[in-house]
Amino acid sequence: MGRINVLSFAVANLIAAGEVVDRPASVIKELLENAIDAGATRVTVEIQHGGVSFMRVADNGSGMSAEDLPVAIRRHATSKIKDAADLDGIETLGFRGEALAAIASVSDLRIITRTADAPYGSKLEAKGGEIIGITEQGCPVGTTVIVENLFGNVPARRKFLKKDVSEAIAVTTYVEKIALSRPDIAIRLIIDGNMKLDTAGDGNLRSAMYAVFGRDFVQRMLPVRGEGEGITVEGFIGRSDNVRPKRNYENFFINGRYVNCRTAAAALEQAYTSYIPPEKFPCCVLNIKINPAAVDVNVHPAKLEVKFSNERPVFEAVYSAVRTALEANETRPDLQLKPTPGAANAFAPIEEGKRESLAARQITIDHTPARPQEAFTRMSAAAYANQYGGASKGGLAAPSAYRGVTESGETAHTTPIPRPGLATSAETSTPVPVSVPAPQKEPEPSCISATEQAPAPVPAAAPVWRIIGEAFHAYVIVECDDKLLLIDKHAAHERVLFEELRARMRERTDATQILMLPMQISLSVEDVGLLEAYRAEVEAIGFAFTAKSHAVSVSEIPEGLEPAAAAELLTSLPVTLAEESGSAALSRDILFEKALYQGACKAAIKAGREYPPEHIEWLCKKLMALPDITVCPHGRPVAMELSHAAIDRQFKRT
Repeated sequence: MGRINVLSFAVANLIAAGEVVDRPASVIKELLENAIDAGATRVTVEIQHGGVSFMRVADNGSGMSAEDLPVAIRRHATSKIKDAADLDGIETLGFRGEALAAIASVSDLRIITRTADAPYGSKLEAKGGEIIGITEQGCPVGTTVIVENLFGNVPARRKFLKKDVSEAIAVTTYVEKIALSRPDIAIRLIIDGNMKLDTAGDGNLRSAMYAVFGRDFVQRMLPVRGEGEGITVEGFIGRSDNVRPKRNYENFFINGRYVNCRTAAAALEQAYTSYIPPEKFPCCVLNIKINPAAVDVNVHPAKLEVKFSNERPVFEAVYSAVRTALEANETRPDLQLKPTPGAANAFAPIEEGKRESLAARQITIDHTPARPQEAFTRMSAAAYANQYGGASKGGLAAPSAYRGVTESGETAHTTPIPRPGLATSAETSTPVPVSVPAPQKEPEPSCISATEQAPAPVPAAAPVWRIIGEAFHAYVIVECDDKLLLIDKHAAHERVLFEELRARMRERTDATQILMLPMQISLSVEDVGLLEAYRAEVEAIGFAFTAKSHAVSVSEIPEGLEPAAAAELLTSLPVTLAEESGSAALSRDILFEKALYQGACKAAIKAGREYPPEHIEWLCKKLMALPDITVCPHGRPVAMELSHAAIDRQFKRT
């Protein structure tokens, strides 16, 4: 007797169902996609006990006729495609015709539906894939699918489900992805009778993000839009102060379909090089629009992965759009002050008209210790360091003091306060070489001597600012318009140097440097073949090489690149070229940037050390002229803002 068995239709259906439905979230995903494909503008999702006992998805889409109901739960029955040619340009979320059949085979199913031209609706009831009956039912236009007792006829699979709360989280996660992909659809999620999500459906992605992530998250997002080679990228990305330890806040949608897109993720993370710490990951909600014929969505059972006919333009479109948005960002993070309930109102309210203009109160710098004020808000050196993500190397060093102008117009001088056991700066400080251009000799509009009779005119576009002091020899305090800036002098100088070096790099031509002795780099036969196949592109960025069987002999490398870095770049190029995830020139530029910010970090002035006042003034002047400098190349904040109103609230003035 033969050992090969032909499985029954029921058993085959259960096996096929396992590929599509493995938990309640899978059911919700398939039903939501059907609702969207039906043209729904409002969808309500409800689950109980993690979705195991009860799930309901109701929409106001086109609905189905009574004749279509029994066909809808058959395998490979769909209204989305008709023949093989339709697979070359799929524009709907569903197309395989397996979802309802798979769901019906492992649950108790009810479908209530009505089309716009029908006087009444229809209801189908099925259990374990078998239709119990089809009856007439009064209902609104659209479709409601109710799924109960999931895996009731497959106990072996049911025991692998997680706790109800875990299954509910998985459902919530997917519903949120759908809400972000289609902000034009009002989506409501109810879990065990509690409303968990309710989007407006107004077509505004920011509104959908607000409902999913909350106000604070949305405020720290930047709009993105870019286009190249027929690919459009639009949405939002997180600022440098909105990062996560994992990739779970990276949301990519290809033509409105949520996918795990490795090409887009790689481009996003490369674009954030020199904007966030290397151990952190950015946040994003990006919709990538591409010709459906150029992307295959039929490569994953759950349709969570796609394959591009050419990954390079996708990579470069995402990279360019994200990088452009980051470079244009001028938003600095706010300095957060903890509320002090019950604190006494130390001062009387400031009367209108008493505040002097900033230009009339600008100052010169004097490096004598400052006299403490009678009433102030205390912040320790550790608190400053925590705000900036680093430690103050100088500890509680005495801050520099300044000579200012009193309300009567007289010059106010400070007197050093002796501190037992604390040496003065003249006794302890030593000159430190700093890579800083010499300051201008003539007075600048933004820093005027107190002895001058009138300030120089300030251009309308330039902010009016003055240096107030320096705390812990690490943070420069600057008054600018109606706010205070706390500037991390090392991070600021590091970014200024990096931007200058990068500008020079972009202006240079593609020159090479000849090696005295050729450099031998061992590679696989496949990698050597790829370098040969892309020889013209590799040589265009400054390499000259001779290919061997398992190695290449390199005689020229790009100008400005160390041999070790050049070897690293040439070793990584075959992977980039094979995956078509960016050009050789882009890979070179990214590697150059990494080398530049490492050099800028070493050359920048150091926190905890005292520097001449003209250096600090030069640095502040540079920072004010470049408002888009918000983070250092390692991703730490360059400056934080504290508004006048926030200070008034802290002191109970408002």
